[in-house]
Amino acid sequence: MKVAILHYWLVGMRGGEKVLEEISALYPDADIYTHVLNRAKLSPGLAARDIRTTSIARLPAARRAYKAYFGLMPGALERLDMSGYDLIIASESGPAQGVIAPPGTRTLTYCHSPMRYIWDQRETYAAALPAPARPVFRHVAGRMRAADFAAAQRVDRIIANSSFIASRIRRYWGREAEVLCPPIDLDRFGATPDAPREGYLFVSELTGYKRADLVVEAFSGTNRQVTIIGDGPERARLERTAPPNVRFAGRLPDAELAAAYQAARALIFPAEEDFGLVPVEAMAAGTPVIAYGRGGVLDSVVPGLTGLFFDRQSPEAIRAALDRFEASETPFAHACRARAAKFGRDQFRGRFRAAVDALMAAPPSEQRQ
Repeated sequence: MKVAILHYWLVGMRGGEKVLEEISALYPDADIYTHVLNRAKLSPGLAARDIRTTSIARLPAARRAYKAYFGLMPGALERLDMSGYDLIIASESGPAQGVIAPPGTRTLTYCHSPMRYIWDQRETYAAALPAPARPVFRHVAGRMRAADFAAAQRVDRIIANSSFIASRIRRYWGREAEVLCPPIDLDRFGATPDAPREGYLFVSELTGYKRADLVVEAFSGTNRQVTIIGDGPERARLERTAPPNVRFAGRLPDAELAAAYQAARALIFPAEEDFGLVPVEAMAAGTPVIAYGRGGVLDSVVPGLTGLFFDRQSPEAIRAALDRFEASETPFAHACRARAAKFGRDQFRGRFRAAVDALMAAPPSEQRQ
């Protein structure tokens, strides 16, 4: 079986790229296509693969300013010659699934999210642009929505990374999707149930929607300690206003991050994420999660067993959740570790391969789901 795998852009190793790495491991001879490539930013396993770029990569400063060309990406995908492939897999969060597949070629999309900047968050993105650029962005986003919807109708089967994303797929693409949550490398983490745990933890890129600002405010004026792990454009501003009990550790190597998870009383997770690998990483280390109860955490965290939810993105709601957690704190490590095991690599690969096998075996009248 000749396989092609498409991913929107390959310029770093975030959640989408880690999932791509797992999918590509199932098909070691597959050709990988992307709009823009920076091998130096990829894992050794991905960097060693046969990766081909679309015409976007040949545009000026594409590796750095690729998002400026997103309006041209659907056309670049449609110009790819996909003849000869038996199966085309799209890893979708930006434009990736818009290829024109030849008759008889099966197509599957693993969707991290329909593009937020052209659907539900288009006005948020527009507001961040200079005023003269906003009408241009809205025009391009409108064209992109039409292209994105049309591309979604051509796919035989869609898999969503969470129930939350499955609902967005239903709303914006009018398609049903099977849910298969992203995997984590369980071997990176370990839990010592009787080890002492002190302080709380926040792990994320420090960008606006991750809501580290809520954590800083929630811990201000208290005796609770929290360590913020990660870096990004919000860090300098947050550090200027943070009290001494809020410590910024920056990005940590994998071993140090695992140790930080293992030493924390709980992870604070105030963002609304499509899925969110960080809560699963914390649970793999035996650490419960105190999370905003919307988005992908509904598929991973079990309230009362592996953590608890708060219902508003506010410092007051986080403080109230911490009070509830401390009033009823019980040993969580075993339950957290058992829950995280459901998101291991073997489980993901087995279910993904089963979905592909079912697609390839289905008669033409039953391929599209």
